[in-house]
Amino acid sequence: MAAKSQGGRKRVGSVMVVGGGIAGLQASLDLAESGFYVYLIEQKPAIGGVMPMLDKTFPTNDCSMCTLAPKLVEVGRHLNIEILAPAELMDISGHEGHYLVEVVQKARYIDASRCIACGICTEKCPKKVPDEFNQGLSNRKAAYVLYPQAVPLKYAIDKEHCIYFRRGKCRACEKFCPADAIDFSQTDQVLNLKVGSVILAPGFQVFDARLKPEYGHYPNVLTSLEFERMLSATGPTQAHIKRPSDGSTPEKIAWIQCVGSRDAASGRPYCSSVCCMYATKQAIIAQEHDARIQPTIFFIDLRAHGKGFERYYQGAKKDHQINYVRAMVSRVAQDPLTHNLELTYVDENDGIQTADFDLVVLSVGMGVAPETAALAEKLGVMVSPHNFVATGSFTPVATSRAGVFACGSFTGPKDIPDSVMEGSAAAAAAARVLAAARGTRQNEMTFPPETDISAEPPRVGVFICHCGMNIGGVADIHALVESTRTIPNVAFVQDNLFTCSQDSQNQMAQIIQEHHLNRVVVAACSPTTHAPLFQAMLRIAGLNKYLFEMANIRNQCTWVHQGEPARATEKCLDLIRMGVAKARMLEPLQYLSVPVNKRALVIGGGMSGMTSAVSLADQGFEVHLVERLDHLGGNARKLHSTWRDERVQTMVDAKVAEVEKHPRITVNFQAMVTEVSGSVGNYKSQLSTGQEIEHGIVIIAVGAEPLRPRGEYLYKEHPNVLISLELDQELAKKAPRVLNAQVAAFIQCVGSRIPERPYCNRVCCSHSVENAIRLKRLNPGMEVYILYRDMRMYGERETLYAWAREQGILFFRYNVDDPPRVEAAGDKITITFEDQNLRAPVELQVDLLTLATAIIPHQNAPLADLYKVHLDADKGAF
Repeated sequence: MAAKSQGGRKRVGSVMVVGGGIAGLQASLDLAESGFYVYLIEQKPAIGGVMPMLDKTFPTNDCSMCTLAPKLVEVGRHLNIEILAPAELMDISGHEGHYLVEVVQKARYIDASRCIACGICTEKCPKKVPDEFNQGLSNRKAAYVLYPQAVPLKYAIDKEHCIYFRRGKCRACEKFCPADAIDFSQTDQVLNLKVGSVILAPGFQVFDARLKPEYGHYPNVLTSLEFERMLSATGPTQAHIKRPSDGSTPEKIAWIQCVGSRDAASGRPYCSSVCCMYATKQAIIAQEHDARIQPTIFFIDLRAHGKGFERYYQGAKKDHQINYVRAMVSRVAQDPLTHNLELTYVDENDGIQTADFDLVVLSVGMGVAPETAALAEKLGVMVSPHNFVATGSFTPVATSRAGVFACGSFTGPKDIPDSVMEGSAAAAAAARVLAAARGTRQNEMTFPPETDISAEPPRVGVFICHCGMNIGGVADIHALVESTRTIPNVAFVQDNLFTCSQDSQNQMAQIIQEHHLNRVVVAACSPTTHAPLFQAMLRIAGLNKYLFEMANIRNQCTWVHQGEPARATEKCLDLIRMGVAKARMLEPLQYLSVPVNKRALVIGGGMSGMTSAVSLADQGFEVHLVERLDHLGGNARKLHSTWRDERVQTMVDAKVAEVEKHPRITVNFQAMVTEVSGSVGNYKSQLSTGQEIEHGIVIIAVGAEPLRPRGEYLYKEHPNVLISLELDQELAKKAPRVLNAQVAAFIQCVGSRIPERPYCNRVCCSHSVENAIRLKRLNPGMEVYILYRDMRMYGERETLYAWAREQGILFFRYNVDDPPRVEAAGDKITITFEDQNLRAPVELQVDLLTLATAIIPHQNAPLADLYKVHLDADKGAF
C-alpha cells in the first residue's frame, strides 16, 4: 500500500461522488463510514435519483421510499459527507491520489442556511410549471422542493420560470418568507476541491417515447415512469389509477415492452435489463390497487434474470393471472370518441391481431444522457459505442483513467440491487487506492446531553406510518390514531406518510422535545432495516436511544392480510398496544463499546474470494483466505473467455499471483471451517486443519457448481454431450471433437427454471452465445443451433446476440412442457422438438451437443448454519 502518489505528494483523504442516485448514495455512505470525506455532487436540488419517483421495488414489492429513506437521512446527517446540490462537475486535473476538481455550485436563490422548509414560498408563488418529478402529470410552482421527502430539505427557485427573473417583478416569495431566506442576488459559485479519487454515478435517462410515433401521443398512453407516479401515494393521483382523458378507472391495461430498447433504429440496440420486471411489478401493484384491472404484457423475450425474478414472474402468471403475449406491437390507434386504444400486433402464428385497451403503458428503456456522455469525454474516460463507461469484466468499476471509478447504470443498464453492489464496489476500489489517507479528514458526530427521565412517569409518543400504500392502503390509519390515543401513558400520537423521511425525522425530534416525551414507539416496517435510523433520531432529540420500540405493522400485518382490511386494522392496533406496553418498561442503557478484531476471514478461493482478499489487504487489513482445494481459481479455471472476449485464464493467473505474493494474505489450502464462536467484530473460526483464526468479519465466497444431469439428454451416455464448462475446456485445448464437428447445438435451461429450481442462472444465454461464436470462428462452415426458452441477453450483451444471428447461428424456441428429445445416432446425436416460432416440428442431427445446466449452491447450508446466515428458498444468502 503506497503512502504517496505520483510526484511524492500525499494522497488526499477525500473522494468526489458524482450523482445522488442509489449507487452514489451507497458509495458515499461506505466511504464516509470508512473514514474518508465525501463531496456528493448532484445536478438536481436534491439527492435520490429516480428511486423517489418509484412506488415499489421488485421482486420484494418493498416500498421504494422505505428502501431509500434511511440512506437519504444517513447521508444528510453524516458529517463526513458534504452534499453539493444543485451542482455540476466542470473539470478535473491531476492524477490518482491527488485530483483538483472544479465544481459549479448552482444558485438556489434561497439561502439554505436560513430555509426552514415551511413551504410558504411555494404557497404564495403564482407561477405554475409542469412538475418534472411527477413526469408532467401535475404542476409545481417556480419556488419549489423537488419532492416532499427531499434531502436536503431546502427549497429552490426555478430561474427559468420565475416571474421576477423573466419580467423583473413579483417577488411574492420574498415578501412572505418568515425566515428571510429568499436571496435573488445569489450567483453560481465556482469551487476548487482537492480529492484523491472520483466516483461517477450520474444515473440514466429514460427513452423519449415521443421518438416512437407509432405508439401515438394520446392522453391514455403513458410511459412507465408516468404510470409509476400514478401508483405512488405521493403522486398526482394519490395512488388512484385513472385515465388522463376522462379520470375513469381503466380495467384493461396493456404494457408494451422494448420501447427504446433492443431497437437499432432508435440508436439503442441493447436491452435495458429492468423493463420486463418493472412492467410485471406494475401489473401486480395495479391489481392490488383495483382487482378489476386486467393486465396484459406484450414482450419479445421475458428477461427475468435477477435474483428471485423468475419466481416473481411465475407468480405473476399463476397467482395474478397476468396475461403475457409474445409479440411486438406495431401500432397504437385511438378511438376519437371513447379514447380507447387499439393495439395491432403479429401473434405467434404470424397472424395479424388487434386488441382494445383502456390504458397503455410504454416500458421505456434507459440510456446515457448527452450531458453525461459529454462529462465522460471531458474527464478523459473511455465509453462503449452506446456511451456507457467502458470497464472490464474483472475490473467492473474501474474506468480507463486511474483513480476514476464508475458505478450504477453509467456502466450499463441494471436494477437497484446491482446498482447498490456496484456503489459499494466503487467505494472499496477508491478506498483501496487511498488507504494511506484514511481518517485524515474524519469528523465525529456529537449528540446533546441526554435527558434524565428516571423520576418521570412514562410519556409515550406513538408515530404511525402510512408507508405509502403498504400500510395506509390496507389498515384504517385514522382509526389506529384515535384508538392509540386511549392507550395508557400515550402522551402523543401522529401519523406520517413516510415516518423514515428526513422531514418526518426532524419533526419527530421537535415533537419529543416540545411534548416532553420520554419513550417512543414507531409503528411502521422492519426494525432490522429502520430501527437504527429512529434510534439516532432519539439521540438527536436528547433521549437515550434504547427508549425506543418498533411495532412492525407492515411485514407482520398489512403485507400478509391485504384482503382483510378490518381484521388487519385490529391486528395493527394489537401490535401497537404491545409496543406501548413494552415501551413503558424501557429504561436507559449505557452505550458500550468493545475492541474490534481488524483481521478478515474470506472463505472461498475463486475470483470473488481472491478479489475480496486483495481489496481488504491493500487497505491495510490482514486476511486469511480459506480454500477447500489445493489451488486457487475456482470455476474460473474452467472458463475460456468472457462475453467481451477477454481471456479468463490470463486474469485468473494474475489474481492468483497477486494473492500468493501479498504480505497481508495468508492462504489456507485444503481447509474448511468446522466450528464458529463469537459475534460480529470478534469471531473465532476453527478450520479442519486444526487451526483457529480470530477475525472481525467474514466474507463467504464459496461459489457454486454446475448441475451434471447424468442420464438426461444422453449426458455421460454419449461422448459428444457436454455441459457448458466442459465445452470451455475443450475449446481451450482445441480438442478434435470440437475442431472436427460440422454441426453443433446448445440446449438452454437444463435443470433450471423448473419447479425444483425456479431460478434463472443469469449467465447461460450469453455463455452459450459466446461459445457458439467461437465454434463459428474455428470453423466458419459449421452449423450452430441454440435451443432456448427466452434469450436473456440483458444489457449490452444484446449486441452479442445480434452479432451471433448475423454470423448465421440459428435460434429455435422450444416449449418447456414439451422439451427437446435427444437420441444417439452412432457418433451423431438426433434432436427433435417443436419450434415455437415456426409452430412446426424440427429434427437436427448434430456432432456436438452442449447443455446449459443449472448452477447449484455449493456448501451454502453448512456455512449458513455456522455463521447464522439466512438462506432464501433457492439456498442462496437472503
